[in-house]
Amino acid sequence: MKSLRQRPEQLRGWALLGLLLLVLAILVGMIWRNLERVDSLGSYVSYWHRIQTANQSMKKALIDQIARADAVDSSKLVSIADQIHDLAELEGHLDPDTPAKLLTVQHLLAKSGVVGNTPDALKTRLLSAMAVMNSALDSEVSRREQMLEEINRATRYEVGLASGTLAAILLFSWVFFRLRILAPLHDLRELLLRLAEEDFRPIDTQRLDPLLLPVFNSYNEIVKNLGELEAAKKRHAESLEAEVRAATRALLEQQRSLARAERLAAVGELAAGIAHELRNPLAGIQMSCVNLRSEVENPDQAARLDLIIAELKRMARLLTDLLEHGKQVPAPSKKCDVATLVRELVALTRYQIPSQIALNYDVPEGLVCRLPECSLRQVLLNLVLNAAQALDAEAGEVLIEARRDEDWLYLTVRDDGPGFSEELLRGAVRPFATGRPQGTGLGLAIVQRTVREIGGQMNLSNLFPRGACVTLQLPFRPV
Repeated sequence: MKSLRQRPEQLRGWALLGLLLLVLAILVGMIWRNLERVDSLGSYVSYWHRIQTANQSMKKALIDQIARADAVDSSKLVSIADQIHDLAELEGHLDPDTPAKLLTVQHLLAKSGVVGNTPDALKTRLLSAMAVMNSALDSEVSRREQMLEEINRATRYEVGLASGTLAAILLFSWVFFRLRILAPLHDLRELLLRLAEEDFRPIDTQRLDPLLLPVFNSYNEIVKNLGELEAAKKRHAESLEAEVRAATRALLEQQRSLARAERLAAVGELAAGIAHELRNPLAGIQMSCVNLRSEVENPDQAARLDLIIAELKRMARLLTDLLEHGKQVPAPSKKCDVATLVRELVALTRYQIPSQIALNYDVPEGLVCRLPECSLRQVLLNLVLNAAQALDAEAGEVLIEARRDEDWLYLTVRDDGPGFSEELLRGAVRPFATGRPQGTGLGLAIVQRTVREIGGQMNLSNLFPRGACVTLQLPFRPV
């Protein structure tokens, strides 16, 4: 299968190589032909120069004969005849009749060089030799013009053939480049745009050119893997969302449980206060009854007083037990990273407040000290929920800040709601004292009690132009 796919690619490669070799062969042939023509022209020019030289010598001899009207130097004519004889033996001529004509000229010059020729006879032979030489020259000129015309036509044909072949190769290359490179690149661009739109559908490769199969097979593998990754990401996101919803439900349930526990704790604190206040009067009543019993002599009345004293003692024991149960043991302190605590709290609390309320924090890293982490988390949760409830589902912001000042840690929870009432700012925080119709009046009271157990204090203030701010000053005990 691989060899079948590679065969069209190999055929295209061999075809391109064949075209290149064809162009190279045409260029080499043209150069070789031109070199042969240049050599032929060089030989002919040399041959033509020698004929011209011989012709000029004959013309000079004729002129000398006409000018002096006496005998010409026979040795000079013999020398010219030898030169023409040598030319007749050479192969540089173009006209096939040129060697015969040159031999005729040589024969006439040889007779002219014989001693005893009369001036008229010598002149006649020289004129005949000149006529034959001119005829040979005219024939050579005519042949030369024909040869140059043929060279011109052959050169034009070869240049046209090379140009046409090169144009065909360029056209083939352009078509190949457009169909095999630009078109696939455009298709690949469209596929990448599909990827950007999260379209992970594979493409059909049955009708594709084998040259493009590796690229588009790789694309199909990529989209297959991306589709699997996207499906895994969606499943993971859905599982995370389900976990967050479950954690939110658990947190809300825990919050409701904590709210109930806070109410019971407040009721217990109130009951402990009432028990403490009732125990002293009951002790006085009990002492009075004991004293009265010692003064009563009537057995029936004494028995009634004994019953009253026993019930008073039982009530005292119940109040003492109630006070013992109302005592709270502070949570133990341990290593606490304030930044991590606030970050986790914000991550979970975002799902308990309306989406139009922004929950942010500004806590520097490195605030590590010894604090009761659970109590501190509950305190901050109460303050954040109180701030969100104060905004009454309106758009706003709740901000948690932390800073260290020498031996103290300052935690601030602020919002841009309506702020605290003047009555709350002037008076002390008391259980069941609230300014909201739906409020229980226990949140700030529990926060204040927890902060005091840690050894700190809570301060309330309003911001300008609007907003509320709760500042917790806690002891900073390094680890």
